[in-house]
Amino acid sequence: MKAKAKLVSAQLQVTIDSEVVRTIRQHARSSSKTEVCGVLIGQDRDRLVQIAACIEGENAEGAGAHVTFTQDTWEHIYAVKDKQYPDERIVGWYHSHPGFGIFLSEHDTFIHKNFFSSPGQIAWVYDPHSDEEGCFGWVDGKIERLPRVAILDRRGGESAEVTAPSESGTTKARVDLSASDNEDVQKQIAVHVRRDDVDSEDDGGTRSLEDLVANVFLYLAALALGGVLSWYFFPHVVIMPVLVDPMTGRPLDPQAATQVLEQWQADKASKVGPTNAGQNTEQKGTEKKEDATRAK
Repeated sequence: MKAKAKLVSAQLQVTIDSEVVRTIRQHARSSSKTEVCGVLIGQDRDRLVQIAACIEGENAEGAGAHVTFTQDTWEHIYAVKDKQYPDERIVGWYHSHPGFGIFLSEHDTFIHKNFFSSPGQIAWVYDPHSDEEGCFGWVDGKIERLPRVAILDRRGGESAEVTAPSESGTTKARVDLSASDNEDVQKQIAVHVRRDDVDSEDDGGTRSLEDLVANVFLYLAALALGGVLSWYFFPHVVIMPVLVDPMTGRPLDPQAATQVLEQWQADKASKVGPTNAGQNTEQKGTEKKEDATRAK
C-alpha cells in the first residue's frame, strides 16, 4: 500500500454505479458534523476505473475536519470484501466534508499517498451540506481533481413500460456503457455530477408559501368573526347627549329636559318675532314714501 504511485500519462476514466453514489450520500448525511469514510470496490483496467460497490469504514476515527482509518476499520473492510466481493479489488476511497467544500486536505493527501497509491485508485469527496461532490485521481504522478465522471444506471436499457420510478436520491444522469465500448467512445463521456433533490426542495418551498398564505387568511377571518360576535353578544358603550343644569351641573331628567328645550325654543321665537315685525313696518313706510314721491 505504501509504494509510490507510478506516472500515468493519460487521463483516468472513472465510471461509478448510481447505487454507489446514493450509498455514499446516505452515509455522509448520517453524520452532519463529523467526517465519515469508506472504500470503493470495483475493477481497474487500462486506466478505466469501474466502481461497482462500496464498504463503509466502521470504527473510523472521525473528527470535524478529518477522518482516519483505524486497524478495526481495515479488519471490517477486508472481512466484508472477502465475503461479498471476492473477485473485486479496492479501487479507492471516499469520505465526507461536512460544510468544508470539495478538496483534499493535507491529511486526506497523506491517506491517499500511503494507502491508495495505485495509479488506478481514486478519492471521492462529498459535502452533505452543499450536496456537492468530486473525484480525485493520479495524473502524471500528482493527485488532481478529475474533470470527467460517468455515473452508470444499472437499469439502463429497460423499456419505459417496466422501468420503476426513480428514487429521490438517485442521480438524474444515465450512461449506457459495456465492456466492448472502445476507448474513443468512453473519452466522449462527460457526465457532470449534479445536485440531487433540487425539485423536491422547490416543491417544498412552494408548499410552504401556500401554507403561509392560507394561515394568514384563516387568522384574519377568525379575527373578523370574533369582532362581529363580540359586538352582538357583549355590552358596548353608546355615546348619547345629556342636558345638564348650568346652575348645579347635574344631568336633567328627560321630562325636565324636554320642558327646558321647549322654553328655549319659545324664547328664541319671541325674540325673532318683534324684530321681524319692526323690519316689516319700516319696509312698508319706505314703500309709502316712494309712492308719494312718484305721485308728485
